[in-house]
Amino acid sequence: MKKLMLLGVVALVFIVAGFSPASFAEQSKRLGAWEVHYNAFNSTLLRAEMASQYGLSRSETLATLNISVLNANLPNKPAQQVEVSGYVMNPLSQQTRLEFKEVIEGDAVYYLTQTRFTNLETLRFFITIKQGNESHELRFHKEFWAN
Repeated sequence: MKKLMLLGVVALVFIVAGFSPASFAEQSKRLGAWEVHYNAFNSTLLRAEMASQYGLSRSETLATLNISVLNANLPNKPAQQVEVSGYVMNPLSQQTRLEFKEVIEGDAVYYLTQTRFTNLETLRFFITIKQGNESHELRFHKEFWAN
């Protein structure tokens, strides 16, 4: 159920943006017992109503990051409430701290944040995910362009 809700949010972004899943793929990574799903995209892909509902802004130079953590060791991979923190680094190695907002919708739990970018800029993300004594770092990079 939780995974279906998360996939529903991702599918909604596909529909709103007019992209096919092949051109706007969600990514996931196994970190210990967790299956971490992450998705970074230009905020203009969000409909105005959707952005307003989640307290997000829309701008051609504003990226949105969505993270969801599932327990891969349990049946149905239930969503996990975790502590998410981190920063983003631009090509000049300038760091910007990310402030995540937790969203709970039924059984789904996900974490949203936004950050600025310049056209054709590759950002590197360094995300720390904690729950109790367990902690893992998610690292990835993504190129952004202004719409």
